[in-house]
Amino acid sequence: MNWKGRDVVSIRDLSKNDIEFVLNVAERLEEELKKGSLDYARGKILATLFFEPSTRTRLSFESAMHRLGGSVIGFSSVANTSVRKGESLVDTVRTVEQYSDVIVIRHPMEGAARLAAEVAEVPVINAGDGSNQHPTQTLLDLYTIKRAFGRIDGLKIGLLGDLKYGRTVHSLAEALALYDVELYLISPELLRMPGHIVEELQERGIEVKETTKLEEVIPELDVLYVTRIQRERFPDEEEYLKVRGSYQVNLKVLENAKESLKVMHPLPRVDEIHPEVDKSKHALYFRQVFSGVPVRMALLGLTLGVLEGI
Repeated sequence: MNWKGRDVVSIRDLSKNDIEFVLNVAERLEEELKKGSLDYARGKILATLFFEPSTRTRLSFESAMHRLGGSVIGFSSVANTSVRKGESLVDTVRTVEQYSDVIVIRHPMEGAARLAAEVAEVPVINAGDGSNQHPTQTLLDLYTIKRAFGRIDGLKIGLLGDLKYGRTVHSLAEALALYDVELYLISPELLRMPGHIVEELQERGIEVKETTKLEEVIPELDVLYVTRIQRERFPDEEEYLKVRGSYQVNLKVLENAKESLKVMHPLPRVDEIHPEVDKSKHALYFRQVFSGVPVRMALLGLTLGVLEGI
């Protein structure tokens, strides 16, 4: 399986074997990290092009590259870049690839990562493009679930919140279609999962249940994946105000859940998970944050071609 030079733009570009391979490499790297620092990527440079705000994704990519022994350049805001002067995305990418061996890009425009991958000679990894895709978040989500349960097949997974604009749940739903799972889509009517994704899930034989009421389905779930309402992606503030605060997961809500239920969230959260849940046996979202490091180490190392012997 040759990963060197490969772009990671959409979860749709990966087969189940691809995904399982990445998860297995991530697990081995996590174990290696316990023994000390690594130097697989010594002499290699990652460029991070973040046209949108980010904390976890940007820092975990940087941490991943440093833990592989490589270096990082890039920007986390366009304020001090030539983009402010009108430089095109294509010219920015073609410039930055002269300084780096791999590019990670986050951009508010859907399709921006695909465009970057088409023009760049170095591998490009999508760190989120608009409300479209967030493939590395999906991989770390799958890794977190697999580490918690020892499997993904056979689980009942609920996706809660903004299923219309949330790119994390779009990517995750499409990836879960490769597994034998039951999906519960829980959202306000205004924020339902896009119809084409639901149809695709059903065509692949995934049992899908859509509801607006969390309390009706929470006793069934093994995983509850919570998302915030994506205020910044609403075209109309009035539309956002109608659905703000639709759900809050607290200890009372979790009273009817399975003992083994795990609550996940891609973060940042606003008010959809009460802080009292943080210390409960159900909280998995901070372990989820950590998962970003070994998974992104795996992706960086594989696309750079430095993990061939692992």
